[in-house]
Amino acid sequence: MTEGGAIMTTSGTDVSVESVVRRAASVHRGERGALLPVLHAVQAELGCVPQEAIPVLADEFNLSRADVHGVVTFYHDFRREPAGRSIVRICRAEACQALGADRLLSHVRESGLTLGDTSADGGVTVEQVFCLGNCALGPTVEANGRLHGRVTPARLGAILNGTV
Repeated sequence: MTEGGAIMTTSGTDVSVESVVRRAASVHRGERGALLPVLHAVQAELGCVPQEAIPVLADEFNLSRADVHGVVTFYHDFRREPAGRSIVRICRAEACQALGADRLLSHVRESGLTLGDTSADGGVTVEQVFCLGNCALGPTVEANGRLHGRVTPARLGAILNGTV
């Protein structure tokens, strides 16, 4: 519920954020450290952890809104806005850095994209991660769950444009 009492809904659906949060919390109630699994469940269902979920989570776990907000913003895996249709993650760990990940980041910026943000058309979200477990084939990029090794700026461009 909002402070005025209205039910907030996710974009394009009639499922309320509050009902999603309360259902996820009920599944994990009684577990130690249940906030993280509930946040993952909310994001899996809604595509993000929207601002409207924060007061409901605080109520469910008897926490302050600041405490919940701190957890959501601390962990990079939680989004506050829905991701693009494609998610491209660039590895920034030491091995990939040594093999040219900085060139990939430069290409992202030159393409008009910003790490952590979604393109204006909602087509792609570019994120950084700190190890994809493909160190021998760095720099590594993951696009929609598929790993790509030895990625060059040109190949990253093809990935971002959806041709790979």
